[in-house]
Amino acid sequence: QVHLVESGGGLVQAGGSLRISCTASGSIDSINYMAWYRQTTAMQRELVATITNGGSTGYADSVKGRFTISRDNAKNTVYLQMNSLKGEDTGVYSCYAYSRWPIGNYWGQGTQVTVSS
Repeated sequence: QVHLVESGGGLVQAGGSLRISCTASGSIDSINYMAWYRQTTAMQRELVATITNGGSTGYADSVKGRFTISRDNAKNTVYLQMNSLKGEDTGVYSCYAYSRWPIGNYWGQGTQVTVSS
């Protein structure tokens, strides 16, 4: 089992920056990759960014050049640095972890990010 806890959400003005964090505990050695998803009012859950154990990253087109996903293995934490925030970035951001063996899909409780225009 893997337990994920997000933190760092809040209210920020358009054009501003925010960093959210996801700390993993439990069977963290089983995790193959982690990701950030978001649920906005306009869309279904959207994949925002991914990071593998090897450090490879991927981003949704809507956030490329503005968001950066990173990890601190010593702290078992994955970060999402969000810059040049827009109103459409508003939503609940959830951390996700995938374990190949034993297979498992794990979610955090989510953290609210609100961008005011």
